[in-house]
Amino acid sequence: MKVIMTTKIDKASMNIKEKLIENFGFKESEGSFDGNPLYKRGDMIILTTNDEMIYYDNLDREIERQLDFKPEVIAFASRHSSKQKLPALTTHVTGNWGKAMYGGKDESFAVALPTAMKLALLKMNELNGLGWTVCYEATHHGPSELEVPSFFIEIGSSEEEWVNDRAGEIIAETIMYVLNEYERHLGKFKVALGIGGGHYAPKQTKRALEGDIAFGHILPKYAQPVSKDIILKALNRFAENVDAIYVDWKGSRGETRQLAKTLAQELGLEFIKD
Repeated sequence: MKVIMTTKIDKASMNIKEKLIENFGFKESEGSFDGNPLYKRGDMIILTTNDEMIYYDNLDREIERQLDFKPEVIAFASRHSSKQKLPALTTHVTGNWGKAMYGGKDESFAVALPTAMKLALLKMNELNGLGWTVCYEATHHGPSELEVPSFFIEIGSSEEEWVNDRAGEIIAETIMYVLNEYERHLGKFKVALGIGGGHYAPKQTKRALEGDIAFGHILPKYAQPVSKDIILKALNRFAENVDAIYVDWKGSRGETRQLAKTLAQELGLEFIKD
């Protein structure tokens, strides 16, 4: 079963949930999760919790405990917040390169599904008639303690955008497309760990939209430097085989560039310098 995770305390999440139910035929079914109704359609289920999703470590175990099934994948439908209030549609996988500031554990990573996030990026870009930014985000918050593949897909970055009906429709349609299509696309893209750049990963986003690369975890410049062990830990938290390490050269610190290059050679991965 493919899970779409929502929360009652997030206006964007509720906007997306409403559009999924209205436009895609989800029906309320028996049972509940965290005291909230379940909505099903085929092999997909919408679950709702009562608190911030970024703190929901071991959600996969809790789903198994409450509902007696292990999710195939979890798509978190969420808001994105920023001081700049940038209108944006974003996707990323969760985890922490260093100290956990917003959920999850220190130096711990959820399992990335790069093909799903690339498809999300492409579909959001295709549907985006709003003129908003469409991008990846760097790996930066929880939950990190999940043993099934997951990704966040978000509306940003202020209340005005969170409740925008068209944004809710775009994300709902994107989620449906990704969950229906990602398995057919596995193995079709070059899967990469991304290094460098700012929080919104502009070069990685451009590469994914225009070429064949699908990114999983992304290490931004502000989180550098990190140790070899941390990069190896991130590389081991991909649900797909990793083909390459990509470095935004100007957007990375010198020691991190060299570490990435050496590591790619050691592991027999393609090294892509941009």
